[in-house]
Amino acid sequence: MDADRARAQLTEERERLRSTLEAVEADLAAQNESVTELANYDQHPADAASDTFERSKDQAIGDSVEVSLAEIDAALRRIDDGTYGRCEFDGEPIPDERLEAVPATRYCVNHQPDGPG
Repeated sequence: MDADRARAQLTEERERLRSTLEAVEADLAAQNESVTELANYDQHPADAASDTFERSKDQAIGDSVEVSLAEIDAALRRIDDGTYGRCEFDGEPIPDERLEAVPATRYCVNHQPDGPG
């Protein structure tokens, strides 16, 4: 994949993820404020469990987005240093089709470890 096209895709995805992270952080802040306001009131255990679940879910989403942002930043650094599009395992070119599908990838399909990227 052309470096300029890759940079544009990665930059667009980074901005989308930053917006998502801002929204998640705003939700977490609102939830924390709500918990503080309701601290003096009795709350049904199911309501408390639902609130805890929502906070946990939002935190997990935020953590995942932060990992994705780090992967995108690393891919942008690889573009800058000229190693973008090469498998980190064997140094061979990563096919354009894979880079189109997963622009921040560091590995070809054969050497992709379990997990993201």
